[in-house]
Amino acid sequence: MDSWDSWVEDSLSRLESLKLLRSLRPIHLPINDEDKHCQRTQNFDQFETFDGPRQWDRASVEVVMKESTFQRWLENVPSSGYDNVYKNKEDDELGRRPDDGFRKLLLFSGNDYLSLSSHPTIAKAASKAALLHGMGPRGSALICGYTNYHRRLESCLADLKKKQDCLLCPTGFAANMAVMTAIGSISSLLSTGEKPLEEERVAVFSDALNHASIIDGIRLAEKQGNVKAFIYRHCDTSHLNMLLSTCNMKKKVVVTDSLFSMDGDFAPMVELANLRKKHGFLLVIDDAHGTFVCGENGAGVADEFNCVNDVDICIGTLSKAAGCHGGFIACSESWKQLIQSRGRSFIFSTSTPLPVIAAAHAAVNVAKKEAWRRTAIWSRVRDFRNLTGIPITSPIISLIVGSEEKALQASRHLLMSGFHVTAIRPPTVPHNSCRLRVTLTAAHTHDDLKKLTASLSQCINFQSITVVSTNGYARL
Repeated sequence: MDSWDSWVEDSLSRLESLKLLRSLRPIHLPINDEDKHCQRTQNFDQFETFDGPRQWDRASVEVVMKESTFQRWLENVPSSGYDNVYKNKEDDELGRRPDDGFRKLLLFSGNDYLSLSSHPTIAKAASKAALLHGMGPRGSALICGYTNYHRRLESCLADLKKKQDCLLCPTGFAANMAVMTAIGSISSLLSTGEKPLEEERVAVFSDALNHASIIDGIRLAEKQGNVKAFIYRHCDTSHLNMLLSTCNMKKKVVVTDSLFSMDGDFAPMVELANLRKKHGFLLVIDDAHGTFVCGENGAGVADEFNCVNDVDICIGTLSKAAGCHGGFIACSESWKQLIQSRGRSFIFSTSTPLPVIAAAHAAVNVAKKEAWRRTAIWSRVRDFRNLTGIPITSPIISLIVGSEEKALQASRHLLMSGFHVTAIRPPTVPHNSCRLRVTLTAAHTHDDLKKLTASLSQCINFQSITVVSTNGYARL
């Protein structure tokens, strides 16, 4: 990977000569003594943690829906959301019961895999930061929105991902966009002319089922004339090897989801690592659904497959298993400098509010300490597999039923049974590959799974179900 290191350093030198190299200068905000001690000692016990489920964990999977919204869903009537606005004070009383015009549902549609969104330690961290500092300075990270709280979280995430550094972004979507546009900028910065020649552009090899944010980032870089995109068949390393072998462009990048959000299968990390050694490409993974769920201490999919050193850039999110909000990019110090100087979605976005940053910092530490949550979620994966015979491999279960009407009927049946499971339809997935996307969390119990699978068995045939589709649903 010496070539990529050289290209990045040359690009940074070019930016410096053009006076376009951007720096992060954190605004310092007071951190209380308890947090300072935690930061010095890395003693995770400073964050109150628990050795098993508590009553608040159920709040992450038990939801309430107004009866009118429930009926609209059953009838497949579009909703603007206004039907969920309370019309009078009595409607909004905290003591309302589901049978007073409300339905209580068990949520199997979210991405709060570790059920941390309702954790009191994380809520306290957010409220403490809000009381001390409000929302924090409002502005982009390069102007005034970057604080020592943000820096502390970046350091924590870099340690988790075993990378030199980390850059926070407002969302995971923004993080992927920033990475792809920054990668593309290398070709224009090192171009011998006004525009990069074909051989000077970056060749980006993208899995056919990559997330929309990766696709949009590639599209933007391609539109700017900086990259040329190559799409390889989903998880097909033979096809990828063929495309790499026949490509004469020097600068090659392979980008893939680590755990695919709509299919629930893992990228072939070991094979990708071997191909990286053979072809010398830059390996970028979007670990949005694997972070905190897979690997030691929740370090992610690359750690699970012992491929951490083979991943050059790891994108993640704090809005899924961390139960908070925001995105991040774990990488080398040089890549961080380049992305913060050339990543448009980072540069032109307001930074994440301080209470969310404080909550995310607490979530990272709680996720490390409460390892029982990862044990619980993988136990639920085994439970589902044993109850249905469907060979799932992750907490994301994509039950492909075919037509749109079949998917809607199945979703309505589950709704009537008390389960919130959404039908996924075009344009998110191709025609005739409509599906139920079921997600499992640490807060779900074995009894929850028994009830869900009993209801599922009444509307779909487990023996004939297709779990993973390779037809593709989001293409360049």
